[in-house]
Amino acid sequence: MFVRTLLLNCGPMVHFSSADALSPPNYENTVSPIGKGIIIEKDRIIKIGESSELESEYGTQSGHRIIDLNGRAIIPGLIDAHSHLLWSGDRSQEVRWRLEGKSYRDIGAMGGGIQSTVNSTRQASTEHLHQEGYIRLREALRSGTTHMEVKSGYGLDTETELKLLDVISRLGSDGDLPSLDPTWMGAHDVPHGMNHGDYMDALMGEQLPAIVEQGIARSADVFCEPGWFSLENSEDILRASRSSGLELRMHIDEFESSGGGALAAELKVQTADHAYHTPLDERLNMKDAGVLTGFLPGTPYAMGDTWPNMDQIHTHNIPYTLATDFNPNCQTLSLPFIASLMVQRCKVQPLEVLAAMTVTAAQSTPHPNGEHGIIKEGGLANLNILDSPHWESFCLKPSHSPFSATVLNGSFIAH
Repeated sequence: MFVRTLLLNCGPMVHFSSADALSPPNYENTVSPIGKGIIIEKDRIIKIGESSELESEYGTQSGHRIIDLNGRAIIPGLIDAHSHLLWSGDRSQEVRWRLEGKSYRDIGAMGGGIQSTVNSTRQASTEHLHQEGYIRLREALRSGTTHMEVKSGYGLDTETELKLLDVISRLGSDGDLPSLDPTWMGAHDVPHGMNHGDYMDALMGEQLPAIVEQGIARSADVFCEPGWFSLENSEDILRASRSSGLELRMHIDEFESSGGGALAAELKVQTADHAYHTPLDERLNMKDAGVLTGFLPGTPYAMGDTWPNMDQIHTHNIPYTLATDFNPNCQTLSLPFIASLMVQRCKVQPLEVLAAMTVTAAQSTPHPNGEHGIIKEGGLANLNILDSPHWESFCLKPSHSPFSATVLNGSFIAH
């Protein structure tokens, strides 16, 4: 056990400590020059200064772990602001159906899609789901993720939704894994064997009260899309959830523009995600209402859809996050891969991409123990050490992790 950890001779450090989380980052105010050092005590950064001065002050004291970074760059711990971490089963055969021209709805009607995963997840034991979650979170940590928003939604009945959230809670209490922000998403689909009205009754009258009594979920999410949950359905669920003490999130406009952005703005939800087909006027209303847009470029990559149009986003300074959307059809837990898609396919500047999965993402999914997504004195000691003297390398190695080490809640983990 060490009293403190000293990270000395840092390369350039992207800290975001003076950045506005909802505005494009300024390079001069967010990147420190080489030669800084960081002192970590327990799970906090207690001091940042010139490396030589910190070494002189702390280096001779006993009980300190001294790590010389030799000029390697540092960025904050990455925050995955939208994931479907827990599920069981395998839908790999669906790729063939998609290539044959079948739509998401077609595949669902054939017995695939969400319902297929629901069937497998309902049959999975708590121990199996915990093991799967642990393995996935270790993989996410290897790719620099220190915190993750995690949804239920592959149970679609009260028993399984409670089971999923219980496993999320257990995983979130493990100090060697990224911290978790639990979301209830019973409104992911309508289970086979129930009509839409009966399931709405079950969601509102049975699931939601049980979820609130369980006390694990911080937020509620709804798949607001034609063919799944209408604007009226979504509004009913979200208003009831807010009245029950839950924060609000939404899936909107993944397949077509259907008014989800307008509802998100009206309700002032924390984040409205996917939003590929949201019209500009609704995007601006969301911005004015303080609603973040959550872009998930792994999904169009996996599904063969078009990339989000970032021109409007830049022109109107619309704040957004970036996340993996890890799910049975998009099986990536690598935020550096998502960053590569945005930089190398959507031509977004690396600093803007990094902000969307750190300082801005922290607005969508706060850490239970303090400020994260930035590197500052008094903030949580969650950060990544690159295997390079250039911080931009975080988005240029999509096939493997760009990090030599991660500091998670103050613990130094060498990769």
